[in-house]
Amino acid sequence: MSDTLDIHINENSRVPKYKQIVDSILNGIDGGQIKIGEKIPSINELSESCFLSRDTVEKAYKELRKRQIIESVKGKGYYISRINKNDSINIFFLINKPSTYKMMIYNYFVNAIGTKGNVEMYIYHCDETLFINSLKKNLGGFDYYVVMPHFRDEHSKHTSSTQEVLDIIEKIPKNKLLILDNTKPNISGDYGSIFQDFENDIYNALEEGLDKIKKYEKIILVYPDKDIHPYPFRIARGFEKFCKDFKLDYEILDEIYPDMELQDKDIFITIRERDLVNLVKQIRQKNLKLGEDIGIISYNETPLKELLGITVITTDFKAMGESAAYMILKNKKESVNNVFKFIQRDSL
Repeated sequence: MSDTLDIHINENSRVPKYKQIVDSILNGIDGGQIKIGEKIPSINELSESCFLSRDTVEKAYKELRKRQIIESVKGKGYYISRINKNDSINIFFLINKPSTYKMMIYNYFVNAIGTKGNVEMYIYHCDETLFINSLKKNLGGFDYYVVMPHFRDEHSKHTSSTQEVLDIIEKIPKNKLLILDNTKPNISGDYGSIFQDFENDIYNALEEGLDKIKKYEKIILVYPDKDIHPYPFRIARGFEKFCKDFKLDYEILDEIYPDMELQDKDIFITIRERDLVNLVKQIRQKNLKLGEDIGIISYNETPLKELLGITVITTDFKAMGESAAYMILKNKKESVNNVFKFIQRDSL
């Protein structure tokens, strides 16, 4: 084994051993102990020297190859990828809030960029001033600017942009701009955009689940009218249009209140995590059966909702992050409505 490759395996750690191999190699590169272009041990050599199964090492190498950290040369072995970090793309990534799903987009984006780019993330918490100042300080310093325009107005309601926001975005060269998540603002020029069509997305997703939804007597959207991280009102508009078109009894609430007047055959659509938690608690306290007495559809997929069997209507965060990376790496200027889907689970 190479003298410079020091693999640390902690037998008592709950971190999977393949992940420990990946982390050891990444730490060696960052610390300068492992050089770009350096040959590393074969799968069999590392398996024998670290007393690990071949499958474990193979899984680690597969992950490293996927992230373009190592490359295989036929007949010669594995090498640290010859990517000069000075030649990689510098990307400014500006998100409106550090929610689970926004971080999913970011992580999928970073993984898809791999070693071809350096990504710096900034968060502006739906605050117009923070957004503008972040861009002002960093104009001219990056090769690409990925921005998610969602703002909170003086009444704590959602707005997609203001004139001041448009003015600062206009200063970004259009060949370096990618608008993410929200619909395209009124910006001149040819630039990339991957967005959600909030009104039509919820309408179409609910229509996909219409047969299940019709089994309930009333459908209730829990839409937070005011929030520090407000949600587009187009969600509520698409919901209302769906209910009217299909003649469904409906109601829109600001939140899940304590001691809700839950009725058998109600179905709720929740957006915020805390409303989902409060609703599930009350369903259990009243000895109602989730998915039969009360139905739940939650907006935006998270791993926890999947684990708990919560039906969701959601954009595809993986597709958004990876598509954004693809557009930057291929220098595309397309406008793409991101995939939005209905995922049926036990809560409906």
